[in-house]
Amino acid sequence: MRVSLFITCLSDLLYSEVGESVVRILSDYGCDVDFPEAQTCCGQPAFNSGYQDEAREVARNLIRAFEHSDYVVSPSGSCTGMVHHYYPYLFENEPEWKAKAEALVGKMYEFSQFLVQVLGVTDLGASFPHKVTYHPSCHAMRLLGVKEEPMKLLSCVDSIDFVELPKKEDCCGFGGTFSVKMADMSEAMVCEKAVNVCSTGAEVLVGTDMGCLMNIGGRLNKEGQPVRVMHLAQLLEEGRTSR
Repeated sequence: MRVSLFITCLSDLLYSEVGESVVRILSDYGCDVDFPEAQTCCGQPAFNSGYQDEAREVARNLIRAFEHSDYVVSPSGSCTGMVHHYYPYLFENEPEWKAKAEALVGKMYEFSQFLVQVLGVTDLGASFPHKVTYHPSCHAMRLLGVKEEPMKLLSCVDSIDFVELPKKEDCCGFGGTFSVKMADMSEAMVCEKAVNVCSTGAEVLVGTDMGCLMNIGGRLNKEGQPVRVMHLAQLLEEGRTSR
């Protein structure tokens, strides 16, 4: 199975270890993983700021980058959601490009979604003897409908002490450009999220979107809270190598 990695801006520039974990896990399950170097941003920041023409040009580049891929997997529900829900809209008046956008939608998956829905894998043979809580990101949950997949993967991790996050479906306040445009509101939201994370007594906060994890982790760090923040792919890989 040929799979192309869509790394996304945050993982590429700040959290490259997340992409490495994704590649190693997929490779272990028989995927031939490649990395099209022409890929750049999905265009979400421009789109959310109202610059649809600019977002459309960025989208064209991403479509070209993955045009010949069989499957595309990303460690971000947010960026995957952008492609799934807004690329066909961006090209609604350009039939040829709309068809190309829909083709990309049909083969692009968020990491946990791909493992469970395409590879049929839920138990990776991982062991992680720590107290863990999980933050479901808004875009993965609401745009993509990725709700059960991360939980299925976590439930199969041996020795994990999982505790549910209070008000787990509340936004963390990041929202990309939202955190810049409405900084005070964003800060209030992440403060509440940090309080809820700490109330669980968890050693580790896990999620599927580095934007959310960066935001929550930054707040926890500012408050001096010793909570480790990890992408789901990192937790699964660490759990597999530690057995």
